[in-house]
Amino acid sequence: MAKQKTACLADIIGLLNQLCPPDLAEDWDNVGLQVGDLSAKIDKILVCLDAEEIAIQEAQRYGAQLIISHHPLIFKPIKRLTPTDITGRVLFQAIKQDIAVVSAHTNLDRAADGLNDWLAERLGVNDILPLERPVEGHFYKLVVCVPLGHEIEVRDAILASGAGHIGAYDNCSFSCCGTGTFRGSQGTQPFIGTPGELETTEEVRLETIVPASALNKAISRMFKAHPYEEVAYDLIPLANKRVDVGLGRIGHLEKTVSLQTFAEQVKEALQLSSLNLVGDLQRKINQVAVCGGTGMSMFTTAVRQGADCLVTADIKFHEAQRARAEGVALIDAGHFATEQIMVAELSKRLRNTLSERQFDVETIEMTAESNPLVIF
Repeated sequence: MAKQKTACLADIIGLLNQLCPPDLAEDWDNVGLQVGDLSAKIDKILVCLDAEEIAIQEAQRYGAQLIISHHPLIFKPIKRLTPTDITGRVLFQAIKQDIAVVSAHTNLDRAADGLNDWLAERLGVNDILPLERPVEGHFYKLVVCVPLGHEIEVRDAILASGAGHIGAYDNCSFSCCGTGTFRGSQGTQPFIGTPGELETTEEVRLETIVPASALNKAISRMFKAHPYEEVAYDLIPLANKRVDVGLGRIGHLEKTVSLQTFAEQVKEALQLSSLNLVGDLQRKINQVAVCGGTGMSMFTTAVRQGADCLVTADIKFHEAQRARAEGVALIDAGHFATEQIMVAELSKRLRNTLSERQFDVETIEMTAESNPLVIF
């Protein structure tokens, strides 16, 4: 059995960024590190929906050095830090107890195998696709020339960074042989040849696709594996669109049911005693769109893609009127219920990832959170 490794905060953030890349977050969002020392040792993580005072207390009780929350602790720039306001009080307690806080918010909402996938799967929605239109700019082509005999080492180093994924395929690359020329000036230490003399050598041109979130790591690992003193490489922005990420999800139920039956299924799946809905209870539902949290911004897109029903939260009165007028069913399952599922699901994926990387870190699911809105 391989020996487990000690992890620091920077290691955990790196793993989290692979699960839900920060470049997927909304511009207004504040994901990632909220407070903490990147070099701090981490052996216990508490996963929660909100980094409130009770989360700090739970982390302290379990001996966790890190809290990973969905909602960011710091949303707006802080002009002063005092314990007289809610955010300041939590920050004070976190710092005093040496507890770091990291948030995965709209990047987790948009991520492949992220919150909206989990919500759709929980509700029995199949053949899931993102509601949000795919955008360009997520991928680059990395091209580098390597002396013959070193191409496998460099290629493997690049692919290990997260490069080379195309849909359900991994380790995707292309290579071809050619002739490279160069001349090093006096004072250089060329891997091949002599300073001041023109050299001609056989090289292998390597190409692969790299997601923007893995670009820095891919280049860093390429440099470490490449034998040349100066590495020539190309980065080419690609028009490829990621079809596996985006806000919301849409798919279909295994069989067509009434809105009343589907609403009962939602209540059971999310452990709700009640919910709000719009539409005729006997309306037939098959094509279902979901968006965890406040998701009515996806209503028009859901209608355009043929959704019979949108499951989300925080539906306003006039939004409900519009949906009724357009003949689209809505289910408001509440902000807490549609997002709280991330605690168990993210914890599961963190455990798997930490185990694969052989990090000696325990992941704890916070169970003490509750919906601040109660039915009276």
